[in-house]
Amino acid sequence: MFMPYPRFSLHSVIKTIASTAAIIAILLISSQNLQPSPAQNVSATQKETYVGDAPADPGPLAKDVSEALQPQAIRHVVRKVADWQLSRAQSHFNQDWTYAALYRGLIAASRATGDSKYEDAVKHASERFQWKLGPRIAFADDEAVAQSYLHFYFKSHDPSMIAPTKAAFDQTTSAPQDVEHQDPAKPLWWWCDALFMAPVAWVELSTATGNPAYTDFMDKQWWITSRLLYHPKDHLYSRDATFLDRHEANGEKVYWSRGNGWVLAGLSSVIEALPANDPRRTRFIEQFQQMAERIASLQGKDGLWRPGLLDAGAYPLPEVSGSAFFVYAFAWGLRNGVLDRRKFLPVVRSGWKGLTKHVYADGRLGSIQPIGATPGAYGPSASYVFGVGAFLMAGTEVDALASATHSKAALH
Repeated sequence: MFMPYPRFSLHSVIKTIASTAAIIAILLISSQNLQPSPAQNVSATQKETYVGDAPADPGPLAKDVSEALQPQAIRHVVRKVADWQLSRAQSHFNQDWTYAALYRGLIAASRATGDSKYEDAVKHASERFQWKLGPRIAFADDEAVAQSYLHFYFKSHDPSMIAPTKAAFDQTTSAPQDVEHQDPAKPLWWWCDALFMAPVAWVELSTATGNPAYTDFMDKQWWITSRLLYHPKDHLYSRDATFLDRHEANGEKVYWSRGNGWVLAGLSSVIEALPANDPRRTRFIEQFQQMAERIASLQGKDGLWRPGLLDAGAYPLPEVSGSAFFVYAFAWGLRNGVLDRRKFLPVVRSGWKGLTKHVYADGRLGSIQPIGATPGAYGPSASYVFGVGAFLMAGTEVDALASATHSKAALH
């Protein structure tokens, strides 16, 4: 995937003063509010837009945020973070994958808080986009926004909301190779992030249209990607094929936290979208459980995960976006009976506690790695819309878990 930010090896940062100076310089450059930032897999002709920033002085951390797994406390921090992000990002809403992840979070925030303004903002933007996807056909990043469109379709059943998605997906199934690269031997979803961006929309389009072909297509493409990128013993995904033989300084394979977060969140979304009697659910649940077991075993003492999953000691800061996707998926798994309560409830409790420690007084959510494809460097103030989306999704699932009648005794 094309990189809009310079890549940094944290090991070289540790080894050399020059690398440290470079990081400081980048953080200073990105300290301006509303710093433009290009999206992943973006062509040179696409317009840059606000994605996030990392100010040198973000102000104090929040003192009015509680780590408690109690609905009132959870909804307060969800609202606080959602309000901050909406005020900064709404004028920049677009159809990019970065914002598609935020839209998932904002829609979730309305569900948690009961305040429709977050969902309404996404709907108004969708209407302005005329329900169109991004410009590239058969490219998962540009299909991610369809998740929001399908959400609104299921509320109103207005066919115009999904007509452009259906047209684009029909075109993709007629020529399923990656049209950007024109390489039939290369998987359509060749990077693991794609498993969050596109698959659930394909399943939901089947539900919306009554046509099983879209789910059939998704199922085929998922397992093609899985065979390439999923390690059957490590139970983790490489980010793409270029990472299959890359190793951390400690000799372990490079497994990117956010990349695996994308996949685990994608798995939970697909499982939830598949009909309860669909026999394919079993295979997706099996992979979800395998990954959940392994990722839970890598949780840090602060409840979060570092950007490089198998060399946590090499990374000084936790990575909030990947960690939030993990907490979201674990809470979803608990609420739906897919994960063992005794084992994973403490993981969720510790993870949510860790996430709340990165909320600032004004609602900024920090310690989010910028757009990238590999474990990298960032500062504690770094905040980006896709990470906020993951946090809002996590908070909403944790709230649902805490609010469920059968969970109350276990949570308190």
